[in-house]
Amino acid sequence: MAETEKRLDAHSGWYTFLRVLGRFVLRTLCPTRYVHPERLQGDAPFIVIGNHTSWLDPVAIGGVIRRYEVVFLGKKELVKNKAIAWLLDKLHMIVVDRHKSDMEAMRSCLKAVKQGCVLGIFPEGTRYHRGVMEETESGVGLIALRSGVPLMPVYIRGKFRPFRRTTVYCGEAIPTEDLRAQGVNAATAAALMERITQTYRDMIAAAEAEEK
Repeated sequence: MAETEKRLDAHSGWYTFLRVLGRFVLRTLCPTRYVHPERLQGDAPFIVIGNHTSWLDPVAIGGVIRRYEVVFLGKKELVKNKAIAWLLDKLHMIVVDRHKSDMEAMRSCLKAVKQGCVLGIFPEGTRYHRGVMEETESGVGLIALRSGVPLMPVYIRGKFRPFRRTTVYCGEAIPTEDLRAQGVNAATAAALMERITQTYRDMIAAAEAEEK
């Protein structure tokens, strides 16, 4: 069945299995501490965004959101292998071409929200970048504004490493109503991306203060 026809909110046994496995990994091999995880337990739909440094990042986000199966947006390079493509389809992943304006992916994201899903996006687009949320994909702002749902930030401090604790900070919703009132366009999307960058700067500063 084509992606545009399927229910993105459908339950997946593969998702359940891998979420349980992921939680085990994050409790034992890569011990993870969550700060304010209750902020991600609200009613769907909403969008959760996170910085991206490791392949375990979606596992960490998907594991803390207990009520829903997160529909993640992922780069098309991940589905070159047919077996991996099949599995990621079972995990609801929406494929996006990061090198061009992918309107089909944007429509799928908005459809996921309309169906009552939690949409997961890594605005940096790749694990290899400078800083945290200093380089982001502009399409994220348009999706967030067009959907009109809460935008929840997650800051993963550091990279997941065996037997070293990683802290995951769950932030409060990023305001978007004032920007939506000005209209959904390139300017307001850019303003939202700047707001996201500033939010992560503030979360980093708070995390550093906590560690002192």
